[in-house]
Amino acid sequence: MKIVNIKSFSLIVGALAVLSCTVTAEEVKAASTDVKVVADTVKLIDLAGKQRMLSQRIAKDYLYAGKKIAVFKANKQLKTSMEELQSVHKTLAKSINDPEIENLLAFVEMSSEDFEATAKESFSIDNAQLIIDLSESMLEGSQYVVDSLKNKVNIKESEIVGKAGKQRMLAQRIAKYYIAYQAGIKDKNTIDQMKAAVASFSEAHTALMANASNTPEINRKLNDINRLWKIVYKFYLNIEKGGLPLIVFNTTDKITKKMNDVTVLYVEQYK
Repeated sequence: MKIVNIKSFSLIVGALAVLSCTVTAEEVKAASTDVKVVADTVKLIDLAGKQRMLSQRIAKDYLYAGKKIAVFKANKQLKTSMEELQSVHKTLAKSINDPEIENLLAFVEMSSEDFEATAKESFSIDNAQLIIDLSESMLEGSQYVVDSLKNKVNIKESEIVGKAGKQRMLAQRIAKYYIAYQAGIKDKNTIDQMKAAVASFSEAHTALMANASNTPEINRKLNDINRLWKIVYKFYLNIEKGGLPLIVFNTTDKITKKMNDVTVLYVEQYK
């Protein structure tokens, strides 16, 4: 009788062990799936964040070309930015299956089509104002997409990617409002938006530099930006005086490129 009990007990223990292994495998599979979902979502956040930047850069390029400043570079960048905006939009539209976000993406696409049509017309203050308004609508729509995606994963990592990605947009936004003022849109809103962008960039840059998960490479790039920013942000704030459009164009592009590198490195951390 005891022998039977021992055998039965052994069988039960063996069954429990097998069951335990099965559950563990399922848990590992679920965890792996969750990690992949988060990583894929973080990539989409980066792409939507890039749309924010492009919304500001295309407006900046239109204004620079219209003012006959850095014309060749501005026109070339405008063409490239429009193509990139369309490419990013296609990727987001294909990857996202959420009716609310899809509606926002459709709105951004419609605004970009209006922008492209207006950009082909002769430069004027009215058209310049319309371009700025369209860029603001595209920015608002893209920001909503970013926020919606961040809410889906609700993790610190996506916040870091979002913060770094937003710096790309802010650099271009600074240049957009700087040249808008020089182009003749000399209202209080232009000055206020310009100064707000500078303040937001400074605050976010301080936070990124203090981020504990930074790799040595990320820190090197952030320090490069920091050395440049300490010099040039004063030029940006002097918007009413003007006189430095080429410096603003080139330095904001340089900052955007470096911040794009940093954003990519953050995204790579969470693959």
